[in-house]
Amino acid sequence: MKRLKTKNGTAVSRLGFGAMQFGGTADENNAREMFEACIGAGINLFDTAFSYTGGESERILGAFVAPVADDVLIATKAPNDRPASAANLRASHDESRKRLGVDTIDLYYLHRFDDATELEETFGTLAEMQSEGMIRHIGVSNFAAWQIMKAQAVCAKFGTQIDVCQPMYNLVKRQVEVEILPACIDQDIAVCPFSPLGGGLLTGKYVDGAAGRLKDDRTYAARYGQAWMHETARGLSALAESSSIPAIELAVAWVARHPAVTSTLISARNVSQLQPSLDALNLELSDDLFAKITKLSPTPAPATDRSEDT
Repeated sequence: MKRLKTKNGTAVSRLGFGAMQFGGTADENNAREMFEACIGAGINLFDTAFSYTGGESERILGAFVAPVADDVLIATKAPNDRPASAANLRASHDESRKRLGVDTIDLYYLHRFDDATELEETFGTLAEMQSEGMIRHIGVSNFAAWQIMKAQAVCAKFGTQIDVCQPMYNLVKRQVEVEILPACIDQDIAVCPFSPLGGGLLTGKYVDGAAGRLKDDRTYAARYGQAWMHETARGLSALAESSSIPAIELAVAWVARHPAVTSTLISARNVSQLQPSLDALNLELSDDLFAKITKLSPTPAPATDRSEDT
């Protein structure tokens, strides 16, 4: 598992915070309370993106981190609605840098794989930006394993490498276990997964039919709408009750326990909603409990069809 460090040399925390809600469902007061709670708990990785809440997420986060910029690792992502060309990367980086109030962005991700731009242009530009001190680490988000490996080979031409991968990973979204996580281990790429709670499915709130974005948001309803996923959530809630550990803590700690994972991103709308995820920071699952959680969802099929060899 690759380790990331802040500018002052401190290893990145086991959990990181995703600021996608800042300036949206989390107003500035709620955002500040969550930021301060994270700092108080020892979290030092804060993640945002150019596209989040029209730039407000970067702006709000930038104001908060200003006094502690050397003590935290700030990650943001290039736009996901335009080509990853040299001109676009430099222009969007400059805008993100201004919003965040920093000269150097610690971790700069590509938000999506761009098949319309030559990889040599994209990663050659990122390598230049790195050598110019504009970014410290190159990251990729939502890339398939083959895309990671292809990009890594291109990076080598420019004397650099992909340092971080940010995939979706949770108890009902385990496809990354097949090729992405093994590839990251092989290539010494840090992994900072997002959505450990499955869009809220694994919190247990939907077990009793509560309202929420899994019902109101078409994207999340489609992503987590399969019956077996809800059965897994019910199983996790039952296990939480029998173990006297909240389902949220179990779900977050389960993701964090994977040997490929460097820092798991948690998020919320307010500090009370955030606290159960923060409580997972110091939860070490026993082998037995980890195995019980794992058995709640199907193991993804192997990368080849020779399943008899696994």
